[in-house]
Amino acid sequence: MRILLDECLPKDLAHELPGHVVKTVPQAGWAGSANGKLLRLIATSGKFDIFVTMDKNLPHQNKTTELPFAIVVLRAESNRVARVLPFAPEILRRLAEFRPGHVYILARPD
Repeated sequence: MRILLDECLPKDLAHELPGHVVKTVPQAGWAGSANGKLLRLIATSGKFDIFVTMDKNLPHQNKTTELPFAIVVLRAESNRVARVLPFAPEILRRLAEFRPGHVYILARPD
């Protein structure tokens, strides 16, 4: 899978998703892009299957049903590495179920 991490997420999360192509928004050259523009850039690039973010408002503020990639929203207490890295196993486990145009909310792992 080709995974894009939002710039609000620690880049260390990429190391926890082995076997996949993982880039951050800054690495893709889109740092500072507003959500709507960022979603369009991801869609038109054709380079990513999944966009991972912590922005819980993104699905409500943008039309996502026709996007050619899935959006995964992490519900963590903060974007600190210790709070985000525990999501990696669930992301890896659920990769096959993530479908384009759908939004998946992952709650804090126990």
